Amino acid sequence: MLFVAIKEMRGFAHHICVTKSCSAKLFFPVTAVVYNSLPLGVVIYRILGTLILMGNLRDATNEAGFLNGQFLLAMPGMEDSRFARSVIYICAHSENGAMGLIINRAQEMEFAEILVQLGVLDEQQVIMMPDRTRDFLVRNGGPVEVRRGFVLHSDDYLTDSTMPVAEELCLTGTVDILRAISGGRGPRKALMTLGYSGWASGQLENEIANNGWLTCQAPHDLLFDPNIDSTYDRLLAYMGIDPSRLATVAGHA
Repeated sequence: MLFVAIKEMRGFAHHICVTKSCSAKLFFPVTAVVYNSLPLGVVIYRILGTLILMGNLRDATNEAGFLNGQFLLAMPGMEDSRFARSVIYICAHSENGAMGLIINRAQEMEFAEILVQLGVLDEQQVIMMPDRTRDFLVRNGGPVEVRRGFVLHSDDYLTDSTMPVAEELCLTGTVDILRAISGGRGPRKALMTLGYSGWASGQLENEIANNGWLTCQAPHDLLFDPNIDSTYDRLLAYMGIDPSRLATVAGHA
């Protein structure tokens, strides 16, 4: 069972924080530590080793060889079943590691439920929301920090807590953006995830070299399309790859 809690750090806005009522310890094959009450910039800092609270994450890691703003597609030989046929958007990548969001897996918790439990809206207000807003898809971003919420969105919505991650794309992790979306004042395009996917220094590069991932660039329309069941196959079609030949394709396109 999931329940939602909000934690407040001195000097920072409220952040989206979802917790599981489960005492079992989980093992993830990525290097990450839980920082549920820390600001988004500090989370990125702990992942990549570069503190960028208000700066431009895109410029800080936009160097040759890094995969910011690109997609990862799991190859057929992916050994970890949690990532089978997954599509991941890379938000940050540097020599210190990488952070991305799975975009083609749905989360059990619905957007309306999150709004109510966070106190953004009450149940009656949720009922009155337009269907398109109430049915806003919440995705499973990955196995790390599954209690933390992230919203990847177009750059027409900006706050002090918003971090640019690629051309015309930003990442926000505060409850304010949920209020904006629910009130019709949010970004033109957005997707929300609970959790993220992370890699330690050199780990992602090693997985790609071992034919674990296919990398590519693709239009943002595929990123925000809620028809996630077909995202994987549509990306392959965009690259002109026949799924039956995928096992023989090298790690990039």
